[in-house]
Amino acid sequence: MATSTENVDLVDGDVVRSLARAALLAALIGASAYVSIPLPVSPVPFTLQVLFVFLAGLVLGPVWGAVSMLLYLAAGAVGVPVFAGGVGGVGHLFGNTGGYLWSYPIAAFVIGLVVHRRWRPRDPAAVQKTTLAAALLVGLATIYGLGVPWLAWVQDLSLAEAAILGMAYYVPLDLVKLVAAIAIARSDRLPVT
Repeated sequence: MATSTENVDLVDGDVVRSLARAALLAALIGASAYVSIPLPVSPVPFTLQVLFVFLAGLVLGPVWGAVSMLLYLAAGAVGVPVFAGGVGGVGHLFGNTGGYLWSYPIAAFVIGLVVHRRWRPRDPAAVQKTTLAAALLVGLATIYGLGVPWLAWVQDLSLAEAAILGMAYYVPLDLVKLVAAIAIARSDRLPVT
């Protein structure tokens, strides 16, 4: 008795590749959280996480960039130690840095939308550097726009005080991350498509 079998693709290969890239970026942002330098003048530590939020939007586009950040938040919420300083738990989503964390999927989405101007990503090397920089500045404004008011609310500070404690010290460092993200995204060694 002869039997025949057919191969059935349950999930499109592009979806699998995109999900794998999103999971990789989620893992990288979690690993970058271990580079956490507390600043004595601020309740918000310095980390490299913003660099990977930038890369998620630049490389993965709006949808998968946001998905990667949602995967990261979900992992941290269930207790995986991926938040700044290697901690996890849902409580950290509601602490001093909660607004910054919640902003990551939104920032990655906005960056991806500005850069790719469509749902599917294109090669960032084909996009002008000024467009990349503008997208990252909008993403950074999104992060600060949610993070600073959240910090003010949690710490019972004025917006001006929260802006000094949760933004002013970080802008120069985040601009360095912006330049690094553009250089990495435009690298010919980065698999995009």
